[in-house]
Amino acid sequence: MDYKLIFEHSPEAMVLLDPDLKILGANKRYLEVTMRQVDEIVGKHFLLEAFPEPNVPYEQNPVLHSIQEAIAKGQRVYLDVIRYAISRPDGSGYDERYWEASHTPILNEKGEVEYILQETKDVTEREETKHALRDIEQKFSFMADAMPHLVDADDASGRSTYFNKQWENYTGIPVERLLAGDWKEAIHPDDLVAATKAWEKSLETGEPSQLEIRIRDKDGDYRWHLNRYLPMRNEDGTIKMWLGSCSDIHDVKNLVQELLSSNEQMSELADQVQMAYRKAENERETLERLIMQAPTFFGILKGPEHRYELVNPKYQDLFPHVELIGKTVAEALPEIADQGYIDVLDNVYRTGETFEAKEIIVKLANAEGKLEDNYLTFIFQPLYDEHNQITGILIAGFNVTDKYQLKKKLQELGVAVDDV
Repeated sequence: MDYKLIFEHSPEAMVLLDPDLKILGANKRYLEVTMRQVDEIVGKHFLLEAFPEPNVPYEQNPVLHSIQEAIAKGQRVYLDVIRYAISRPDGSGYDERYWEASHTPILNEKGEVEYILQETKDVTEREETKHALRDIEQKFSFMADAMPHLVDADDASGRSTYFNKQWENYTGIPVERLLAGDWKEAIHPDDLVAATKAWEKSLETGEPSQLEIRIRDKDGDYRWHLNRYLPMRNEDGTIKMWLGSCSDIHDVKNLVQELLSSNEQMSELADQVQMAYRKAENERETLERLIMQAPTFFGILKGPEHRYELVNPKYQDLFPHVELIGKTVAEALPEIADQGYIDVLDNVYRTGETFEAKEIIVKLANAEGKLEDNYLTFIFQPLYDEHNQITGILIAGFNVTDKYQLKKKLQELGVAVDDV
């Protein structure tokens, strides 16, 4: 049997050393991974001449220690993955690589070490991939911990695998207990059943879920959160994991309830709506529900051109024959422009000064295009972004035409009527 031929063509990278660490031979695979020719390394000291590590003193070289251990024990020793630089053949510098290796002493008939066989493998690609994945995981963990939301992850079967630091900071429950299922202790008892059913339905159907629940903080107070669960899928469509998030909507929810229960003071209502608009931009559906259900007419204009972004049904009732959304006031309502209100809007947008009108006549076109007198009480109020820059104008008010006409009739009958 030609053992030399087997050694030469082995798929494993192997180099043969004598006890003084002189290179006696290397197979083809070893020469490929080390980018060497056999005559460049044979006869040279393995670590001092052929493959010196520039970043580590010789006495501290882990390869040297592994070989010495194998010689001392007289048996194979495995070397953990190490980062080891080898010089480029053209002398242009070093390549930093990751290697796995084993060192096997070959004994003669007297039991003495005659050769050392190193089997090595370049695992650079694998290790760099592991490092890249670890880096991604660290970045994800950092971002998740830095987010103001409560973020968690579950495997495809629904088993909790991750809770961000905000969960622990908010609830006071350590992450280890959260992973063990103690997150249920933080959910309001009246909401836990519905939350559990929604989660079980998502696991069964693979569909996302969304639910408003109350979560207890570390001081024992409950706050409303919007809880969402989304599935992450593999290329074949199977669910790989679930990502959950809980966003604090307590202030917005309370504000909605307050605004829906009180509409007596229009200006106060407008201020609160503006506050909700600025604070709850990311909870737009909640804000729109508030505006749409309000007994006051509301409209939101964006930008210096005063383009309609949102109107509620009460506002649309003033102009039933016109599609407002997406159009500027001048485009949609030329009769308004003719009465000078564009200039008023421009001034509010430019100066930030609120404009208020009480029972003022505004001529509005009906479906036939005929102008009709309407008595309106309204305000134009600037909207600000987080940088205190004006981004649009809030319109809020009441159509008091019927009340105004009734007041006039009573006055004509001699009935004293106080102005409202």
